[in-house]
Amino acid sequence: MPMLDPSQLAIREMQEDEEQMVLELLKDGFKDTENRLILYVLTRPVVLLLLAVVSSGLRFLLNSFVAALLGPVLLTILALKLLLRRSPDLGGLGAYYRSGQRGLWVAVYGGDDVCGCVALQPHPQGATRTAELRRLAVSRWYRRSGVGRRLLAFLEAQARAQGYERMVLYAAVVTKAAISLFESSGYRPTGGRRWLGYTILQEFSKEL
Repeated sequence: MPMLDPSQLAIREMQEDEEQMVLELLKDGFKDTENRLILYVLTRPVVLLLLAVVSSGLRFLLNSFVAALLGPVLLTILALKLLLRRSPDLGGLGAYYRSGQRGLWVAVYGGDDVCGCVALQPHPQGATRTAELRRLAVSRWYRRSGVGRRLLAFLEAQARAQGYERMVLYAAVVTKAAISLFESSGYRPTGGRRWLGYTILQEFSKEL
């Protein structure tokens, strides 16, 4: 964990020439979460049972034991990857977050080192006084140094200034450090998104 000088950490809107850098930062964190979440789902008892049943059935249709064993696993992984990557903002961060009432900010250390980001958008379910926290990410070198907490506090202040009264966010169940940050900042579980009977994304909310 690096020791940071708080006076050297600033948060500002993402500049156009920083978009690719921020996208790579997001992809780095997303890849870690994706792999851990896929492993989590594949090791659930119900999923293991379903995979075993499907593999047994395929053995009567395929001549290859390996194909019958690996096929269902690979298809499950592909389905999970498609589900997790279904997000319109990753195709163009700048254009997406400059439109509507959205916004994307970066944490910059020492004047030019982009070390984290966070985004805000209106909650998609039509609650006019509810904002959704999006894309909170910190680069590997700066994790557990307080950057994430500063970004979270900054976004809450932005939401209040825009008239929002409630913040909602979604966190993968395997992101223990992020969930700990949210809970210690006053967020409480309010639901989640399920797949094959298991919660994979947990919803948190907080009154602002």
